[in-house]
Amino acid sequence: MSIELLNFQGLRNLAPVTMAPCARINVISGLNGSGKTSLLEGIHILGMGRSFRTRQLKHAIQQDTAQMTLFARLSGDPPSTLGVRRLRDQRELELRLKGNKNTRLAELAETLPLQLINPDAFRLLEGSPAGRREFLDWGVFHVKHDFLTLWKRARRALKHRNALLRRGRIAPYELDVWEHELANSGELMDQRRREWFSAFLPVFEDTLSTLLPMKGLTLHYARGWDKKRALADVLTSSRPTDQQMGFTQQGPQRADLRIKIHKQPAIEVLSRGQQKLVVSALKLAQGRFLESSVNRHCVYLIDDLPAELDEKHRQRFCELLEAMQCQAFITSVEPTALNNRWLSGTTVQMFHVKHIEQENALAGESLSTLSQLVSDSTL
Repeated sequence: MSIELLNFQGLRNLAPVTMAPCARINVISGLNGSGKTSLLEGIHILGMGRSFRTRQLKHAIQQDTAQMTLFARLSGDPPSTLGVRRLRDQRELELRLKGNKNTRLAELAETLPLQLINPDAFRLLEGSPAGRREFLDWGVFHVKHDFLTLWKRARRALKHRNALLRRGRIAPYELDVWEHELANSGELMDQRRREWFSAFLPVFEDTLSTLLPMKGLTLHYARGWDKKRALADVLTSSRPTDQQMGFTQQGPQRADLRIKIHKQPAIEVLSRGQQKLVVSALKLAQGRFLESSVNRHCVYLIDDLPAELDEKHRQRFCELLEAMQCQAFITSVEPTALNNRWLSGTTVQMFHVKHIEQENALAGESLSTLSQLVSDSTL
């Protein structure tokens, strides 16, 4: 399934956009600040219900505009439609899938699997475990159909246990109830994560060997509590210290993916370019694994692909992307930076974003418009 039509209105500095991308490689060029990244942001909001640029979605709404409306039509028989609307003076998103108003965020994510590779993707290595845990759970969610239910159960139990820990005096039977639920759902979450990781690891290693052959780099899954002990025992024995801290210190909410080189954290050893390649290998491996396990394809949002990659590694990246038969939206300041990167027969569509002055705008204000440079060209 790929995006065959996009319509954005009220998104940042973009004039109303209607875009008919091809099912393979879409290259979006334009000057810095022209709105290239905003196009990727719009697709990300459609698939995830949130922005990768701001925590408050109201900041993605165009200045002096009351609302932002995003729409996509996905290929299929029949085609599917996705819609997201955000009013400036309301906090809730209006979501629609195939016209259904009672759509949940999880349904958007399942319908439009997305992988983002942008400058912030470095946080997968250098950031907190939360980002790596999100990466891990994205993969498990798309191949283990009961994982979301387990995740919700564990989150609810954790919330209630933490509330009791902060209360002060606690009746043991109250903690027993939520610890039993957390232990049960947490153990099952760990089982699903371990199964996914065991199958994903060879795909990651193969992808990394193509992008950046590197001896000594290891990827390890840490479940969040002592691997030799049952979670129920850990929760019971840690009650006194957890009560002092006011939160649960061990459990599935502490899971992590650890990336090391010769037992050192990779972030302390790798150059910036190498970091981008490792992160890219992780993201591309997600798509490759999704294809091989459930025969579904990711849509890739790649912001400024050429940055920090030399000619050789740009070529390797593009070859991997091509082999996956996925749809990709790639931004670049220089439209020719990705020329001659694609094999004969690959469909590449080119778009350009540029500023246009508004007729009745205040001095200095402008919008950006999208134009198609090459239509359904096979390079």
